[in-house]
Amino acid sequence: MANKKKVIVTGFEPFGGHAVNSSWVAVQELEKLGLGEAVDLHVCEVPVEYQAVQDLLPSLWKEPQPQLVVHVGVSGLATTVTLEQCGHNKGYKRLDNCSFCPASQCCMDSGPDCIQSVLDMETVCKTVNGSDLGVTLSVSKDAGRYLCDYTYYTSLYLGHGHSAFIHVPPLGKPYSSQDLGRALQAAVQEMLKILELDPQHNKHCNHEQHHHHHHQHDHV
Repeated sequence: MANKKKVIVTGFEPFGGHAVNSSWVAVQELEKLGLGEAVDLHVCEVPVEYQAVQDLLPSLWKEPQPQLVVHVGVSGLATTVTLEQCGHNKGYKRLDNCSFCPASQCCMDSGPDCIQSVLDMETVCKTVNGSDLGVTLSVSKDAGRYLCDYTYYTSLYLGHGHSAFIHVPPLGKPYSSQDLGRALQAAVQEMLKILELDPQHNKHCNHEQHHHHHHQHDHV
């Protein structure tokens, strides 16, 4: 099929206390399941390094442009599969796997403080939770000001909002890798359905300025 939808889903490499990063394990499970015949799914593992993210992400968004890029990361605090609504530009003080953080502590020097996904994560969450998946989803507006948030903001910026970020708990807390793979499949399929139903999603990008209190998270 020449008109297959191109979707890219990424997970992160191990870091800190996460000797195995459940995000990449979950993405590999999703790859086994696939997203159906009409979707050309590509997966890749992202280093937990600011500079590597800056180098890698433009290549993910190059032509032929994906319809959607979904980044998956682990959160030691999460007990649900958490859909992130927005990415943040500033506040990157935590050192990465190379003991580096951006001198400016921000993603894009002239970028807005916050960029929203064109997808309404509450809608995705409600639909998937209404199915009998056996995995609970929730929505967050704070992706943690580390590599997850940094990657999400960069992707939202490059992809004009056509990106999503999903935080998963560590393996076995409480979900298995298979559970997480099924949750990713359900969430991404619902996101694609929303993009298909509402062509307006392809025409605008919400750059909203948000300031909210940040809590230190054990997030990528």
